[in-house]
Amino acid sequence: MALQLGDTVPNFVQQSSQGEINFYDWAGDSWVVFFSHPADYTPVCTTELGEVSRLVPEFEKRNAKVIALSVDDADSHTGWISDINETQNTTVNYPILADADKSVSDLYGMIHPNANAKVTVRTVFVIDPQHKLRLTITYPPSTGRNFEEILRVIDSLQLTDNYGVATPVNWKDGEDVVVVPSIPTEEAKQKFPKGVTEIKPYLRMTPQPNK
Repeated sequence: MALQLGDTVPNFVQQSSQGEINFYDWAGDSWVVFFSHPADYTPVCTTELGEVSRLVPEFEKRNAKVIALSVDDADSHTGWISDINETQNTTVNYPILADADKSVSDLYGMIHPNANAKVTVRTVFVIDPQHKLRLTITYPPSTGRNFEEILRVIDSLQLTDNYGVATPVNWKDGEDVVVVPSIPTEEAKQKFPKGVTEIKPYLRMTPQPNK
């Protein structure tokens, strides 16, 4: 059965470019961004892995770790990482799972037979510290992923987990947010002392409460 939002993601033990990884132990109490690649030495994924390495400090600010997966072995990953570092002018300093037996790909539903039964699709999973799946996005091979969007979603998830708000279209950290419908307006005015603007009874905005 495919993983769905709110599911507890399964644990696994698998080799990687940084040695054997027990996923739950490796994740600890961090958020995790887990993203898959069809194979090593693919051009779009080369640019993505380089970009993620540059964004590691941004993920760390959000208590998030990053881990990639490709269905080639660790020796192949070593050569590919060298190419990524050279061509993308960066240093890949996070693990790439060596899922040669496709056990993790199958466990997480990364093989889509109608797309290609032999390779993983390009999926992103955002997983919270309780190992719950909070976001999944699957991309076609021709479209590079937008990891700024992944950071934005983590900002939103962490904000909305802790306050009675949701984030509106195109929201970015620091912008106004939506008061959730379950909070009555009078209660919202007490809860959000920066002010509540009622556009419609169901559409109420307030400044981001943790800024």
